[in-house]
Amino acid sequence: MTDPILIIEDEDILREILKDYFMNAGYSVLEARDGEEALEIFQENELSLIILDIMLPKLDGWTICRRIRKTSNIPIIMLTARADEDDTLLGFELGADDYVTKPYNPLVLLARAKRLLRQREPKNDVVEDLLESGGIQIHTPSRSVKVNKKEIALTHTEYEILLYLMENKGIVLTRDQLITKVWGYEHIGDDRTINSHMRNLRSKLGDHSTCIKTIVRTGYKFEDIQ
Repeated sequence: MTDPILIIEDEDILREILKDYFMNAGYSVLEARDGEEALEIFQENELSLIILDIMLPKLDGWTICRRIRKTSNIPIIMLTARADEDDTLLGFELGADDYVTKPYNPLVLLARAKRLLRQREPKNDVVEDLLESGGIQIHTPSRSVKVNKKEIALTHTEYEILLYLMENKGIVLTRDQLITKVWGYEHIGDDRTINSHMRNLRSKLGDHSTCIKTIVRTGYKFEDIQ
């Protein structure tokens, strides 16, 4: 049994619908109706994933996401009734891994959550436990990343992007390939979606961010620092 999923939603009917879908799929679920309750549950429990509405009483979803990201890289899916692209990008910049606009199909949300959770499971395939290039190390069993032997904290999505780039060192990966690999469906937004995550990742890599080369009008490639 995995650790529980936390659903943070102030609309009782929507929260109960999501709870039923996830429990029917075999997941245990914790619930929060406002921002303060959500942070208390987060601090007191080991969680697998958080589904986070933006418009909440007491503390909004932006604030909750920002506070969680100070200490945890747990996958976060944000929910909003606003289809504002700037809201989406702000969510990604704060460290959200996915973004769903209301009204949504609960089965689609469940599928996205399952993919995020599968990506965090230990792989049975024969893969390298340690990827190392350009002063960057990825220890895949623990999903830890070090730059010059100093560990850095990446979100789930930032980790998946870096891992995919390093696994394909020297190969140009298009934005569509990155989206399909990391999110598992064809389109989550325009190029600014990938750009936002890449900007956060490069910031955390510091001087070693030069390993990630932008290929104009195409995508990205990972190379050793010259």
